Amino acid sequence: MVTATITSKGQITIPKAVRSSLHLHAGDRVAFMLRGDTEAILRPITRSVDEVFGMLHKKGMKTRSVDDMTAAIAERAKGKIK
Repeated sequence: MVTATITSKGQITIPKAVRSSLHLHAGDRVAFMLRGDTEAILRPITRSVDEVFGMLHKKGMKTRSVDDMTAAIAERAKGKIK
C-alpha cells in the first residue's frame, strides 16, 4: 500500500509509484470518484483531441494517407506474428 499525507491546506502529493503507474505528469488532471463514505478512486482525466492536435507533426514531414499508414502497420506486423 502506498500512502500520502494531507497538508493543512487539504493538499496531497501523489507518490511517485502511483504517478508512474498512472502515467501522470505535472499539469495533468485527475478525478476523485467517491464510493460510499470510506473510499475514493483517483482516475487520470484523459486529454481532449484539441489538446493533442498536431503533437506528432514535424516540420518538413511528408503527409501520409490512411492507406499508407495501414500498409506500414501490416508490413511491420508481418515480422512480429509467428
